[in-house]
Amino acid sequence: MSRSSKSTSTGFLLLVAGFLLQLAATLTSAIGVNYGRMGDNLPPPAEVANFLRSKTTIDAIKIFDTNPEVLNAFANTGISVTVNVANDDIPSLDEMSPAKDWVNTHIIPFYPKTKITRVLVGNEVMQSANRNWIYDLVPSMRCIHKALVEAGINDIQVSTANTLGFLGISEPPSAARFRIGYDREIIGPMLEFLRQSKSVFMINPYAYFDYTPAIEDYLLFRQNKGIYDNNTKITYYNMFDAQMDAVYSAMKAMGYNDVPIVIAETGWASAGDANQPHATVTNAAEYNSNVIKKVTSGQGTPLMPNRPFETYIFALFNENQKPGATSEKNFGLFRPDFTPVYDAGVMRQG
Repeated sequence: MSRSSKSTSTGFLLLVAGFLLQLAATLTSAIGVNYGRMGDNLPPPAEVANFLRSKTTIDAIKIFDTNPEVLNAFANTGISVTVNVANDDIPSLDEMSPAKDWVNTHIIPFYPKTKITRVLVGNEVMQSANRNWIYDLVPSMRCIHKALVEAGINDIQVSTANTLGFLGISEPPSAARFRIGYDREIIGPMLEFLRQSKSVFMINPYAYFDYTPAIEDYLLFRQNKGIYDNNTKITYYNMFDAQMDAVYSAMKAMGYNDVPIVIAETGWASAGDANQPHATVTNAAEYNSNVIKKVTSGQGTPLMPNRPFETYIFALFNENQKPGATSEKNFGLFRPDFTPVYDAGVMRQG
């Protein structure tokens, strides 16, 4: 091999190595939890932080606000923290001055002692039917990101968590597309922002809410006949893979399949009302443990093979003050006294 060929090969190998390192940094198999606090019997945040660090393998939390007590409690723990801008605040943050004020108030006092890694602007905004929130969402995301950068913070991503209701077509997975109207006006600009800012597309896939007895095995990763996608000739044996690939296909159709996907919420209730017979400890343990195995295995999905997924299980605790059905109060991995509701595979051995 000539010297020039060796040089070219070395340069190519360095380029590939650099790409793989960048990919590894972007694609992580971290298992986090949504740390909701809608309960009158929950332990103090400092005890929660110590418990997660010392007793579990959970290395990331997601909260639905910027509560100072929580942020201070997780300082110097090494646990990654995702914080949330309230939906009501979105319309006021689409200009730089209020965005800078928000960052100065809610991020600067805690960072970097608290490992804040991501700011989510709103939660499930696309499903809110509030036009002010929806159409101010992406401008507010841009302003928060710019405010962080101008404050010298370059390692906090800005994103938002979305339900799969943004899909106008979801079956088969290969044919999935975003809802007409929102696709070009909201989701396209959002994905462009996420690409440019090296952030992630965050989704809340819940097989639980699609439950019928006929597809129970499909939802819970049990042996089943599967569902065939005639376009790709792929048979899907669990809904989780189908949901993930549906989102991927919708992104690919718009030219944004290079934006990483993060699972902001997924879970299963362990108790429910009489009309929710599927909300059981057995089913919750089966679903969540299988999701955790799936996303950390690096196996990926049929359309996204060999890929781990950063995933946040909903939720850390059962929350006795959540409104709605009994099931809403029973999505937790743990009871308020830190005893596991079931074994989801997140406790440290010994």
